[in-house]
Formats: sequence, C-alpha cells, structure tokens
Amino acid sequence: MPDPLDVPRATSRKRSDRMLAVLAMLDGGEPVTLADLTGSLGVSPATIRRDLADLEEQSLLVRTHGGARAFASTTRAEVPVRLRDSQFREAKRRIARRAAELIPHGPYSVAISGGTTTAEVAKVLASRPDLAIVTNALTTAMEIASRPNLKVIMTGGVVRSNSFEAVGVIAENTFNAINVSTAILGTDGISAAGGATTHDETEARTNNAMVCHAQRVVVVADGSKVGRVTLAKMADLSQVHVLVTDASADPDELARIVAAGVEVLIVDA
Repeated sequence: MPDPLDVPRATSRKRSDRMLAVLAMLDGGEPVTLADLTGSLGVSPATIRRDLADLEEQSLLVRTHGGARAFASTTRAEVPVRLRDSQFREAKRRIARRAAELIPHGPYSVAISGGTTTAEVAKVLASRPDLAIVTNALTTAMEIASRPNLKVIMTGGVVRSNSFEAVGVIAENTFNAINVSTAILGTDGISAAGGATTHDETEARTNNAMVCHAQRVVVVADGSKVGRVTLAKMADLSQVHVLVTDASADPDELARIVAAGVEVLIVDA
C-alpha cells in the first residue's frame, strides 16, 4: 500500500517543477502570456495564476495583465532552496553518494554547507557512527539532529530565507573556532576563472570561514553549475581539493579545473 505521505510530497514536487519551468520560460527576458504558460505546462489558468502569485511574492517575477515578466535586474537570480530541491534530483543523489564515499569510517569530523546537494550528502552520512557534523544549514541540521550516532553542531547566525542557511559574524565565529577534516561545500557556480561562487556575499564569507578551517575541501555540484560564475567567491580553486559532479558538466571547463590542480570525480548524469 502506498505511503499516504507520498501523495502530498509528489504534488509538492510537481508544483516546484512547474514553477521552475515558469522561471525558465522567463529566463530569456521576454514576457510570457497566460496562454503560453497554460499551453506549455498543461495546467489550468487558475493553477498558473496561483503559481505566478507565489513567485511574485518571492520577488522572482512580476505579474502583468495576462501573464508575467522577469525582473529586469534579476536575470538568473538565486532560486529559493525549496524550488532548487526538485532540480537535477537524481544527479544530486548520485553525486552525494560518491562524495560520501570520500569520508572514512570511524571517528571523523565533517563540515557541511547549505545547498540541496550537500543536504543529500548529509542524508547518506546519517547512518555512519562516530561522525561529528558541523553545519550552518537549518534543513541539514533538522534532517540529521535526531540521529544518536552523530554529534551535530549547528552554528548560530542570521538565517537567509532563500537558502535556510545561518550566515554572518556569529556563524563565521563558529567555523573559526573549530577545525574539521573535510568540508563538503555546495556552490552556485564553479569555474577555473572564478573558483567556487555563490549569489550572496555574506553567505560567501561564512562558507569561506568553513573552508579555511578544513583540511580538505570537497565541492559537490551538478553539471549545470560547472562553468558558471556568480556574485561572490567562497573559495579559490587552490583551496578546493575535489570536485564531484555529473557527466552533464562541460568537459572543456572540467579540463581547466583539473589543470588548476583539482581532482574531478564524475558520476553518471
């Protein structure tokens, strides 16, 4: 018999996928009509209107008479974490499993940043004994805090509504006060030219504090992030030891990252 919780979960994932599709249609900068959206997505006008209202409330688009347009100043803006969770889901799970294999068994300390792929890594590690996990991500802490086999350390800080990460001086002070064996770093972009980057400069400073107090840094990023450069740098490539990505990543950019001294591990897309 199906788990009754699977129905609302599936419905939520479908809505997230649909809202991401709306944003993708606006990514070119041209406005779209309600007829365009209903025709492409195969849902009713009432459903699309609810989606547009939700996206406008999150400042991801502007509703117009009969449709929507993107904010002129926010092309390729940061997508909220609750929507990102539905993007490239299977690739992220494969990346997470491969990254978790890099963590040795036995007593060990790991720092995990915010992000949907890093959250998948935490889920894989949750059954391991003798791990100490430090995180500034509320979603990750809630996922693993009930596990008696883990020591979970949550930083303080100001919570970003888009990523559910605690950032700022308090979070930085926590990372500055500890040393971990491996940091698992999520990113909005990684490239040979820009290093590991994110959309928010405060988040970048917080994650850099985590990176600076780790003996090894593992970046986990699906192929869409490879070659992208966003606003704020979290880490130079010289600070990154391993990149785990999937086969959809740009091979030329991966070659440049390897040439910069980073070990690249590729899973099937």
